[in-house]
Amino acid sequence: MGGSCSERLDFGKMGYGCKHYRRRCKIRAPCCNEVFDCRHCHNEATSMLRIIFDRHELVRQDVTQVICSVCDTEQPVARVCTNCGVNMGEYFCEVCKFYDDDIDKGQFHCDDCGICRVGGRENFFHCKKCGSCYSVSLRNNHSCVENSMRHHCPICYEFLFDSLKDTSVMKCGHTMHAECYHEMIKRDKYCCPICSRSIIDMSKAWKRMDEEIEETIMPEDLRYKKVWILCNDCNDTTEVFFHIIGQKCRHCQSYNTRMISPPVLPQ
Repeated sequence: MGGSCSERLDFGKMGYGCKHYRRRCKIRAPCCNEVFDCRHCHNEATSMLRIIFDRHELVRQDVTQVICSVCDTEQPVARVCTNCGVNMGEYFCEVCKFYDDDIDKGQFHCDDCGICRVGGRENFFHCKKCGSCYSVSLRNNHSCVENSMRHHCPICYEFLFDSLKDTSVMKCGHTMHAECYHEMIKRDKYCCPICSRSIIDMSKAWKRMDEEIEETIMPEDLRYKKVWILCNDCNDTTEVFFHIIGQKCRHCQSYNTRMISPPVLPQ
């Protein structure tokens, strides 16, 4: 392969890869000794195996061998091919054994997360309690939930920590995929699926409920019955008059409540 050193390194850039990454190498999966374009290709393929016990996922840090896509040379993990001298990935992380030619993503490795992220290091900070990288706009501006990213999305059940999809952090501190969050809002679901707290400002909705309650006359046998309620938004418990439309928390004025006792007449 002729040309300058720079031309040799850049040869084939963005010309190889899969639907997940543009890169100039494939990986040999140490778990099954098969060759795949990337770990996601491996995981998708093995998740479809007929025998359930054969299904497995690749641990990215366990990869030791890669195959150059330009010259088909198998070799230990490194940035530059030992045979043809091309960069097998414009971005290369030795810890994650990760290659990517599309550096417009702003890839960076987070030591605390232990994996590579995208979006530019300057745009993120690592929250040690939540156990993940968040946008700098959330620094000192979010509710911390211990290891909040190390669980599955409550809507689609994909593991969030290393998901390729964007993630939303709700007011309560719990997380889900951004697309799942927006789909939930479109379907008029305004409570966190995990803790049931309101995820948007519901003050206008509560005001409308106030007005509706004022206009609704309760049946005589239910008019003075009381119930104990638990507020999903502030976790306060209080005794209030029962109403068929809803029960309002006396502490935070939310109607996002649930009865924890049946209606009873006052003594």
